[in-house]
Amino acid sequence: MAADPWVDLTAELDAWAAAGRAASFWWRDDDATAPSPALDRLLGRAEACGVPLALAVIPATAGPALGDRLAAAPAGIRVLVHGWSHGNHARPDKKKSELACGRPMAEMTADLARGRARLDELFGPRLLPVLAPPWNRLPAPLIRELPAVGLFGLSRFKPRKTRSPAPGVVEVNTHIDPIDWHGGRGFTGEVAALGAIAAHLAARRTGRADPTEPTGLLTHHLVHDQALDGFLDRLMAHFAAHPAVIWPDLQTVFAA
Repeated sequence: MAADPWVDLTAELDAWAAAGRAASFWWRDDDATAPSPALDRLLGRAEACGVPLALAVIPATAGPALGDRLAAAPAGIRVLVHGWSHGNHARPDKKKSELACGRPMAEMTADLARGRARLDELFGPRLLPVLAPPWNRLPAPLIRELPAVGLFGLSRFKPRKTRSPAPGVVEVNTHIDPIDWHGGRGFTGEVAALGAIAAHLAARRTGRADPTEPTGLLTHHLVHDQALDGFLDRLMAHFAAHPAVIWPDLQTVFAA
């Protein structure tokens, strides 16, 4: 390991370039419900960098004001279905999950159907029919039911095991979360964040992870601190300066 984690990241990107390969990335941000200064910073950053952004919106609490705000956003800003209410339905001894094992299947599919319908009403063609489950969790049998409620994509966290976990469903996950959720909810720091990016890229390049799954950045704009915002600015500038980095449009990322 080099003393500077930016050097390690550059070295990994250089390895992609030397192999004549493009290092693809995508960006998902969770928990949007309404316009805010934090959302404005997020959208402004994506627009300034020319980077597509998937905004996972909570249908139950999203309103027309968010629809109006996104109407003025670049075309590369797309909306994903973030469950229904982001409420925890897991048993006390289990990890938090809205789409929890033990909930009736009909109840969960009804929530997802009305969530998709709500976001379609608010955002129209900006909506991608992709589920980003709250807390990145859902029971496996529910995945098979997603196409029946008009959802043909799935996005969780960690490298995917397969591109299509059920007929008619494409999974594209996120892999880097720069927030320290268990240690104060601040920025994890450059060493951890850059190390995670370089590690996933290396796993893809060497075949230890699906090489066709873009490396996914997961953020939560409502809890960003100044250190994380500054890091994102540096990261986007670093990516923009490297010829191996590409950002496919989100329609292409989730294409069947």
